[in-house]
Amino acid sequence: MMKEGMMTESLPFGPGALIFIAIYVLSLLGIGFYAYKQRQKDNMQDFFLAGRNLGFTILFLTLYATQYSGNTLLGFSGATYRNGLSFLVCVHFMTAIVVCYLLFAPQLYRLSRENQFLTPGDFIYHRYQSQALRILVTLIMVYALANFTLAQMRTLGTAFAGISQGRIPMWAGVIGLALVMLVYESLGGMRSVAWTDAIQGGMLLVGFIILMGLAFFQFGSIPDAIEKLASNPETLHKIKPPDGDGVRNWISFVLLVGLGAAIYPQAIQRVYAARNAGILKRSLAAMAFMPLITALVSVMVGLLMAAHLPDLEGEFSGSGPIPSETVLTQMCLQIMQQSAFGYWLVVIIFASLLAAVMSTADSALLSISSMITHDLYGQTFRPDADQAHLTRIGKCITWVLMIPLVWAALAYEGNLIQLLKIKFELLIQCVPAIYLGVHSKSLNARAVIVGLVAGLAVTLILIALDWSRVSGIHSGIIGLAVNLAICVAAIVKNRSCHTG
Repeated sequence: MMKEGMMTESLPFGPGALIFIAIYVLSLLGIGFYAYKQRQKDNMQDFFLAGRNLGFTILFLTLYATQYSGNTLLGFSGATYRNGLSFLVCVHFMTAIVVCYLLFAPQLYRLSRENQFLTPGDFIYHRYQSQALRILVTLIMVYALANFTLAQMRTLGTAFAGISQGRIPMWAGVIGLALVMLVYESLGGMRSVAWTDAIQGGMLLVGFIILMGLAFFQFGSIPDAIEKLASNPETLHKIKPPDGDGVRNWISFVLLVGLGAAIYPQAIQRVYAARNAGILKRSLAAMAFMPLITALVSVMVGLLMAAHLPDLEGEFSGSGPIPSETVLTQMCLQIMQQSAFGYWLVVIIFASLLAAVMSTADSALLSISSMITHDLYGQTFRPDADQAHLTRIGKCITWVLMIPLVWAALAYEGNLIQLLKIKFELLIQCVPAIYLGVHSKSLNARAVIVGLVAGLAVTLILIALDWSRVSGIHSGIIGLAVNLAICVAAIVKNRSCHTG
């Protein structure tokens, strides 16, 4: 059983800790104002891509903070607590994202410099000369990011309510933090987002390295945890290797997240924003090591807590059962009770977790705004509009979009996991258009559209039939296989026609 002090999932943050977090959040407005003063031109390239001038440190840290949100860290440790070592797959699929970047990012960067791309839709139109395909890809990406932002806003409210221990209601936290994001994003655009990401990413890196050291000191080593899990019949399954279905699910997971997350619009726009190709390659090389510092740390937290508190989900707090996603919170609670150093370390970690969710949400929101403004409004309704007008429209769209997203985050009470999974299942149908498009000139717009629509249809039909996985393979991967088959067949046919 848990100690009496562990019966609650809330952390005992005092007034000093709350003031520190409030000052930190408000300091982001200062960064936004400074980014506004550093703007070079009043155009979309400067606002949405920071003038294509991100150096190594800022580019690396903004990639890191965007890829790893506080929600991801809490979720990974909770999933490991439930599933055990089988969730080591998170290290693999987070590494796969970097590998997938390298399959297309260097070539895409070169094309973006030559043709001044602003959004993924710019590459699609440049490569295939099809406005219909551009709109189709843009709509899928906007849906995926709106879904993603909704989940982040929901997490933001939950985290803020937890940090304030109910003294500030969730609605006030969501609206307040959303306003902070809107102000600094409207002031500095990509510069504000990238600079705040850099601070948040740095805090996460340092905080989690120290946290891991304290966790080993207090809870013992990983071999000790595995031995405890092995000695308990109720937790023995957490250290067993996956069966055949589990292995297929691993492979499917790696492909789903690796291929999909690499083509997030905000990730592609960071590729565009690199100062030069060398900086981009060094940033991606450094990103390859981040799963070991972040995802693996979350797995170790989950394992240590599974061994230390095997009955966590059987316990109850004042508001009901304690979910496994709180295992990081439970670990932090014990650490902060040991010393003043541990207390303030946990305060910093949770400030950075809160900010990490903000950094993920603001990046997604900025990308949605750029795609709606540039690909839909600018190209379809106002192709003659000047850059200053489009930049103003982009800022207005950001504010307008936040209203339904905040309302949905406050109103939605269901499980967001299924929504997030559907997001990836649909997003990866854009993979052939981008991955094959940068390498092959034999792929035409018609084949890409047919493949994309077929992939979407297969995926949605399988999901509708409640076959989200078939023999461990995600429905989106099955849809992608159909999609790729159509595109590859078109490439082979076109090449044979040319050679003939």
